[in-house]
Amino acid sequence: MYEIKKTLEISAAHKLALDYDSKCTELHGHNWLVTVYLRARELNAAGMIVDFTEIKKRVLGKLDHKVLNDVLDFNPTAENMARWICDELAPFCYRVDVQESEGNTASYIKEATCPVCGAKNE
Repeated sequence: MYEIKKTLEISAAHKLALDYDSKCTELHGHNWLVTVYLRARELNAAGMIVDFTEIKKRVLGKLDHKVLNDVLDFNPTAENMARWICDELAPFCYRVDVQESEGNTASYIKEATCPVCGAKNE
């Protein structure tokens, strides 16, 4: 099994749709640190899982220096962003960590099935 990890910094603004009073319902910005984890049993013809430049293009190219509410069709919480980024890097991405600010990190870990016993990592 091969694995790669890449960390990206995304500078963007968003506002959250919340059902309680919060300053986060106002437009504000973050410098998110995003770490993506990809794995594969086999490498491509170039000897890689995915080129690091392709990861950067598929994530930063869509989110960096944007108003996330304008480019995403969901409430752009750190949790929802982690899931979306994982889906953007399918089929090899299995985990994404989105650090919104120091001490505040959300992770999405794709459910997987053990190839030996069939158990799911729920």
